[in-house]
Amino acid sequence: MIRDRRIGGRAFRLGLLFLPSSALLAAIGLFIACISGSRGRVQPLWRDRWCQPLLLAGVLMLIGACLAENAGLAWAGLANWLPFIWAFWAFQPHLEGSSQRRQAVWMLLAGTLPVLVTGFGQMLLGWQGPWQVGGGAIIWFLHPDGRPIGRLSGLFDYANITGAWLAVVWPLMLAAVLRPDGWPRRGGALLLSMATAMAVLLTQSRNAMGGLVLALPFVLGSWQWLWLLPLLLLLASPLLLAVLPGVPAGLQQWGMRLLPDQVLVRVLESQGETAWKHTRLGQWQYALQLVAARPWFGWGAAAFSVLYPIHAAKRWHGHVHNLPLELAVSHGLPVMVLIVGTVLVLLMLTARRGMLQKPPLERAWWAATLVLVVMHATDLPLFDSRLNILGWTLLAGLYAFIRESEPDRDGLAASPERVDP
Repeated sequence: MIRDRRIGGRAFRLGLLFLPSSALLAAIGLFIACISGSRGRVQPLWRDRWCQPLLLAGVLMLIGACLAENAGLAWAGLANWLPFIWAFWAFQPHLEGSSQRRQAVWMLLAGTLPVLVTGFGQMLLGWQGPWQVGGGAIIWFLHPDGRPIGRLSGLFDYANITGAWLAVVWPLMLAAVLRPDGWPRRGGALLLSMATAMAVLLTQSRNAMGGLVLALPFVLGSWQWLWLLPLLLLLASPLLLAVLPGVPAGLQQWGMRLLPDQVLVRVLESQGETAWKHTRLGQWQYALQLVAARPWFGWGAAAFSVLYPIHAAKRWHGHVHNLPLELAVSHGLPVMVLIVGTVLVLLMLTARRGMLQKPPLERAWWAATLVLVVMHATDLPLFDSRLNILGWTLLAGLYAFIRESEPDRDGLAASPERVDP
């Protein structure tokens, strides 16, 4: 069992290393890790109280798929959820203890280097692909000048996804700067975090830029909030004045003048008499109508992408740009409450049990999870498999942190891997 758990731990870390570069290679390592993490557990998956609400949500999804308008899309959409309920449980032994989470962080940071290199190469040197390795096991679609044009996308092939990945790992990089590891390593981490922040700005992703700001106070620690929060509010004031409703016209114009041109274009891209239908608010309004029509089991996965251009606006959108609404439209309100509620309780309980008072990497793990959760209020990066896996890995780390203080945890099953260097 000890040897099996060690092999699983190494496969898990290799999977995280390859995750941004190749979902296929990462999936191989993480599948081995899931098998290893499932063996020898004292408590089976269906008896774990943290997994029970997710399993119930999975059952309701299966029922909803049988009732969906488009059965093919509905059943295919379950792949975004059902396998990850198992992964959430099976990853936990490989993340039990701060040392294992620290090793996972190093793998994620090392795996992010190709994202930065391809992104800057694309924008500064005109690199373009596709680049293939291993007969297509790794394919990087590099568009010249980014995708959309003028926005850094790198190997993720779309700027918003690249921005989401970088914003989530940035708190982990910042924590590496704060660790007492000596200035050579801390200096390298500082350069990496600065490069990541610059790359996020080049993606022009509003979600990602907001994620950088959101993570700062949690990673730096609550003792910094007294001066940091007012400073962040001051720096964000031009953007807030430009986008918030009800701001006097003079102040709004002043805020717009202070914004960089590229950011201003992104802020104003949805203005116009009928453009509101294509904004987040317009999409959410129609999504609420769909939820009201079928509140219990929803319309099936990807139903919004079919119904929205037909009945609401003559433009295609692949999703609702809000995770609770997407879950409610696709699978019903009970599923939404079970999944979103589990995630929020994980965040709140780990904070109550002192994760934000732990060393920097522990605080950064919590902050990275928060950043990804908040991003799903206005976008859905989970539809990229690599971001989806990253999210469930972070949630499994929170789950492991909670279990460390519980007397009935699977200590016997999880302890062998702790001796793995």
